[in-house]
Amino acid sequence: MTSAPFTVNLTVNGEAVSGVVEARHTLAEFLREDLELTGTHLACEHGVCGSCTVLVDGATARSCLMLAVQADGRSVETIEGVGTVEDLHPVQQGFYERHAFQCGYCTPGFVMTTVAFLAANAEPNEHEIREALSGNLCRCTGYQSIVDGVLCAARLARGETVD
Repeated sequence: MTSAPFTVNLTVNGEAVSGVVEARHTLAEFLREDLELTGTHLACEHGVCGSCTVLVDGATARSCLMLAVQADGRSVETIEGVGTVEDLHPVQQGFYERHAFQCGYCTPGFVMTTVAFLAANAEPNEHEIREALSGNLCRCTGYQSIVDGVLCAARLARGETVD
């Protein structure tokens, strides 16, 4: 037995969008399949790894666990809405400056988590950064370069120069 489809209306990366989804359709599926925003990655699909992290009304959310119907009427920001190739967001620039990625699969989730974290804490210390990123997993790095990238991003966001 299939459920009746639902119409969802939300704002994604500043643009109003709508779509028709089944009740079981996740936000990640809606973003990737319906809107073709494939920067939001799916890995564990259990909410453990953080690869699918997006911002919903400014707060981090695991898009693999959130249903698309739960995002109805809300604002969603994905990695595609953070900076551009010509004008990187401070978090993207900080990650670039400190080589805070290897294969890059987990990077969108780390970036989105960091964007929300730095919005709440503009001058974090290393312990606070590690705590904030504890819900994101990377299989390639030793995490120090990611922490360094967040510290660099915080300085850039404050208008400081970095070496």
